[in-house]
Amino acid sequence: MELFGTDGVRGEAGTFLRAEVAMKIAMAVGIYLKSRSITNKILVGKDTRRSGYMIENAIVSGLTAIGYDVIEVGPMPTPAIAYITESMRCDAGIMISASHNSFEDNGIKFFDRHGDKFSTEDEKKIEAIYFDDAKLQEAQVTGINIGKAKRIDDVIGRYIVQLKHSFPVHMTLQGMRIVLDTANGAAYKVGPTVLEELGAEVIILNNKPDGYNINDNCGALHPRGVSEAVVEYRADLGIALDGDADRLVVIDELGQVVDGDQLIGALGVHLNERGCLKGNGVVATVMSNQGLENYMEANGLKLWRSNVGDKHVLAIMKQEGINFGGEQSGHVIMHDFAKTGDGLVSALQVLALLLDKKEKASRVLRPFKLYPQKLVNLHVKKKVALESIDGLDKKLKALDAQGIRHLIRYSGTENKLRILLEAKDEKLMNLRMDEMSQFFKKVLNA
Repeated sequence: MELFGTDGVRGEAGTFLRAEVAMKIAMAVGIYLKSRSITNKILVGKDTRRSGYMIENAIVSGLTAIGYDVIEVGPMPTPAIAYITESMRCDAGIMISASHNSFEDNGIKFFDRHGDKFSTEDEKKIEAIYFDDAKLQEAQVTGINIGKAKRIDDVIGRYIVQLKHSFPVHMTLQGMRIVLDTANGAAYKVGPTVLEELGAEVIILNNKPDGYNINDNCGALHPRGVSEAVVEYRADLGIALDGDADRLVVIDELGQVVDGDQLIGALGVHLNERGCLKGNGVVATVMSNQGLENYMEANGLKLWRSNVGDKHVLAIMKQEGINFGGEQSGHVIMHDFAKTGDGLVSALQVLALLLDKKEKASRVLRPFKLYPQKLVNLHVKKKVALESIDGLDKKLKALDAQGIRHLIRYSGTENKLRILLEAKDEKLMNLRMDEMSQFFKKVLNA
């Protein structure tokens, strides 16, 4: 597809993602939904990027031009948009965000009336409408049929209540000291509020967005500041969110980052011990460490693997009747409480685990040993089909013969090739990674 990647539409604002592109996408989505519309309302939220104003207005123009009414809620986390879309009985929800990318980029994510992300089939049909100028023209309305838009500023309260409901009612965060980095993003208000209302002492970092500082050397991609603050303030835990708060990185009381797979393992087994895990298993992705799979098996659970992307994780969760899964990168889905990855819901579950075990994070959140694993990202000018690259198949067979697990794919949101290798022998793995990196740099001019 030309428009949609692994998580909606994403690109540099003003070049790829221009105002007219956003307007046409909104029109295409509205046309696609019209035949099954129930309330004729679509919710629109955004993160704190300056370009959000431009894209928001373009989306509102596109939707109202074909007769849809729009509810604008301003800066809110992505999972909040998923929740509120269903809560307010909207036909769909739209989130304007490029997640963890820098402020120059922006994106558009879509949720159906149940708060679930659009499927790949939905996206293909929407993209076909986007390129059908006659259909776009024909769908535009006049007079009293033109839609209206209104802004609602109090929906944050609904989301805070939902977050608090996800935390065990018999527990409190009283006496806990937490460092929270909101990445100057969408959770800059709701994050501190919910932790403080549950009783925690919160040291807040990067909660003053200016439109340009979102994810700027802070948040989930840059947790060093949280690590240093945890040690300085002798905090019990550090929590780093990304720009739209659908992922988190956890830092233990020693200031050390907890691996995403170890976090999934610890939470999954804890849910099972409490009788709250459904489906006798956990869903992760093809990128997750073999150590996680071994740990699940040792605890009588199965690890299901999906393609990369939280919507693919969720698809297998639904298929297999599982209520917990996530990605190594920090997208964790607690489906009993959230429709998609939710950094704050996940953080509250981590805190509940610590309180239940009465142990330090450094002990509880590293329940198994990871296999040595390395990920290299190469910038590429063009995404050449991997199956067409001469000599690649031979190299992959050689990796298989040496017991090195491999995953090579293009990013769905950036012009990058991602090379993941994993093996018991770290020295051998690093040697082969150097060889693979040089191979791709040569054949792709990376």
